[in-house]
Amino acid sequence: MAAELSTSINIKEPRWDQSTFVGRAKHFFTVTDPRNILLTNEQLANSHKVITDYRKGIVSPGLTEDELWRAKYVFDSAFHPDTGEKMILIGRMSAQVPMNMTITGCMMTFYKTTPAVLLWQWINQSFNAIVNYTNRSGDAPLTVSQLGTAYVSATTGAVATALGLNALTKHISPLIGRFVPFAAVAAANCINIPLMRQRELKHGIPITDENDNRLGESTNAAKQAISQVVVSRILMASPGMAIPPFLMNHLEKKAFLRKFPWMSAPIQVGLVGFCLVFATPLCCALFPQKSSISVSHLEPELQEKIRANNPGVERVYFNKGL
Repeated sequence: MAAELSTSINIKEPRWDQSTFVGRAKHFFTVTDPRNILLTNEQLANSHKVITDYRKGIVSPGLTEDELWRAKYVFDSAFHPDTGEKMILIGRMSAQVPMNMTITGCMMTFYKTTPAVLLWQWINQSFNAIVNYTNRSGDAPLTVSQLGTAYVSATTGAVATALGLNALTKHISPLIGRFVPFAAVAAANCINIPLMRQRELKHGIPITDENDNRLGESTNAAKQAISQVVVSRILMASPGMAIPPFLMNHLEKKAFLRKFPWMSAPIQVGLVGFCLVFATPLCCALFPQKSSISVSHLEPELQEKIRANNPGVERVYFNKGL
């Protein structure tokens, strides 16, 4: 008879060493696996039960260590790390590749007319707003009014940026014109992410010591978290929006696409998807999910509070979001 699984496995942390890029990459290849969006509610509920029971010291009969880690990653793919609530399906990181390959492929195919730019940039920024809200840091709820204001300001600013860039490229070469969607997405990420997470910038995000004891909320930590996410998102979009334009510019001169022009969109979507399968987890892995900041870089009043109540703490930790 197999021995019962130990209850000492630390499932609060990822399976792989998060102090190394390789460890973080392995973690995010698992988290962003598109197959996770095909999981049924029953499978999610089962993983939820396995993990919540294990945290209480209850081990499901016959549970192996590999099954425990699989349940943890299924759990993490669908439930928010701070609030514990089930995340919106298309906002989960496992939906990034299929959703982004479709939207990005269409943005890069239909970029020549203003209505097409307007439609696809609005769809893209609406999707980004859902992702940014779903993967926000912290556990403080947003009101409907705050969420609506953030969404309208983020999408309006991003779409206006895209239209402005598109207008500037009317008289340049077609190849350069193909890069307009990427420039628009990069600029829009700098607008959309901070606006959808503006509550964090105003009120701060939870910070803890290395043992997960909550020490307060910091706006400086929020700025660092959001900056890291903006960089990751721009770099995540780079391969899928930089490589296909060169290939498509070459392919569209060939007889095949001249004979079957309708194949342009599917080919572009496929190329973007191939790039995103690798770019999404690798760019998420650029910074640790559980980021840290020196106490000396926090707000003065928070520094005083921590040094008074926790004199040995030199660094604090926070969930940066995704």
